[in-house]
Amino acid sequence: MPWTQQTSVTLVIVEDSDEDFDTVCEAVKRSGVAVEVQRATTGGGGLTLLGELAADRPALVLMDLNTPGTDGREALVAIKANPALKAIPVVVFSTSANPRDVGFCYAAGANAYHVKPVRYPDHLQLVIDLVGYWFGRVVLPAVGATNP
Repeated sequence: MPWTQQTSVTLVIVEDSDEDFDTVCEAVKRSGVAVEVQRATTGGGGLTLLGELAADRPALVLMDLNTPGTDGREALVAIKANPALKAIPVVVFSTSANPRDVGFCYAAGANAYHVKPVRYPDHLQLVIDLVGYWFGRVVLPAVGATNP
């Protein structure tokens, strides 16, 4: 059964920038998709939040790489190593276009990697497109689905 049949859909965003978080919230609002947005400002906070939401597994994690404390790289590795979390798609959304960061994230199990545009209209449109794609086109794993 597609994710749209679930009673609630949650997007977890790991983002320390208030401005970038506000852009994601505005994009979700403009997309018209009914998504609950939960935020952590560090990779460690993201892992804690995912643990708290484990019973109602979030549909998607949008991960900034450069957060204070436990960064997005460490959090990505931990998510994909955890059998209860590894099926959750993780989209990396970073200012870094460094091929080493891109390669690391894909090797660690990221489902997509996007570079944040500098201009607000471009940034907003990219996030609207991401929300539309992940919550409108992709069939996501159902909550309670078993992981291999």
